[in-house]
Amino acid sequence: MADPSTCPPLTRSSVEAAHELIKPYVHRTPVLTCSTLNLLASTPRTPAERGELGLPPLLEGEKFASPTVRLYFKCENLQKVGAFKARGAFHAVERLKMSPEWEAGAKKNGVVTHSSGNHAAALALAARTNSIPAHIIMPTISPASKIAATRGYGANIIFSGSTAPERESVCKRVQEETGATLVPPYDHPDIVLGQGTMGLELQEQAPELFPGPGGGNGRKKAHLDAIITPCSGGGMLSGVALSCSSPGSDPPTRGRHTRVFGAEPSFQGADDLCRSLRSGARIREVSSLTMADGLRTPVGDVPWYLIRERGLVAMCLVLERMKLVVEPSAAVPLAVILYNEEFRLLAQTEAGPEGGWDIGVVFSGGNCAVERMVDLFAPATAVTSTR
Repeated sequence: MADPSTCPPLTRSSVEAAHELIKPYVHRTPVLTCSTLNLLASTPRTPAERGELGLPPLLEGEKFASPTVRLYFKCENLQKVGAFKARGAFHAVERLKMSPEWEAGAKKNGVVTHSSGNHAAALALAARTNSIPAHIIMPTISPASKIAATRGYGANIIFSGSTAPERESVCKRVQEETGATLVPPYDHPDIVLGQGTMGLELQEQAPELFPGPGGGNGRKKAHLDAIITPCSGGGMLSGVALSCSSPGSDPPTRGRHTRVFGAEPSFQGADDLCRSLRSGARIREVSSLTMADGLRTPVGDVPWYLIRERGLVAMCLVLERMKLVVEPSAAVPLAVILYNEEFRLLAQTEAGPEGGWDIGVVFSGGNCAVERMVDLFAPATAVTSTR
């Protein structure tokens, strides 16, 4: 790919240009609402739930967070290849086609990347669409369904160890052997700008679903108060943050008032961002068997923490109440909204006079095999206690 110094600047305007470039290749996914999940998210948690989360008892006079929230779900689980990754992959390939390297060998040699699944399938599809080879390095622990999907798009799959350094080492070797152009899963401006197109759409679509006029105060909001996304390598999170930036030339009603949050699981060491912030240095290796396999990668912005069971509950609620299949990684932001008292208190205190917080929630993907879902819910997770 292009040297980052030659890429478009990391601005909202560049995200808008990326959106125009990939429109012919990706879906404009729907934004859905669910009154049941709004009610659950706006209901204080119980003392028993607080204990299960490992939180200390409330002090005398303290109360559970009682936010009023309305949720707007951006359904990237309905995107091509079943995940938001199609946006970044198609943008990267389209940018490559615009470069001098395309006719100088890039078209013939194709592309190479490393990924645990969704970026792998996305780049394989982008390559097939443009009739170029794709070499994909996948960890041996990748879900079988994601391996099959990637192979189904015609990619050449090479297996590696599970950590990012192991994948990157194999990727470098394959790149040297084939002359293929590296399209990294998240760490490149073209990828970030492509992923940010989802944030543009969400900011345009959600206000159309806002309750009118203004939740009782006589006016209707023009923007989301917050967007929360899963956080892995940071490409989507960074792109969405760019889409919410507001240079002087941008319309003042879009993005400038919207806060962006990243969510990652704390299970078995997958909370590398939290640990990086605490240590003051970026953690470059993550070795975790969290069920949110798409979030095992090391990375970047403010996370909130949860335990495995809460992610399962959120995933099950989406299936039962919204009739949507999302992968475990995609359920993490909803679990934060339902169970993280720090975030819930923030939503309550920041709501102001406009009658609650309107929050965009990104369902980043839906690639969860049926047998995997059966395994996840086999122990009969206590979902009924949250209804």
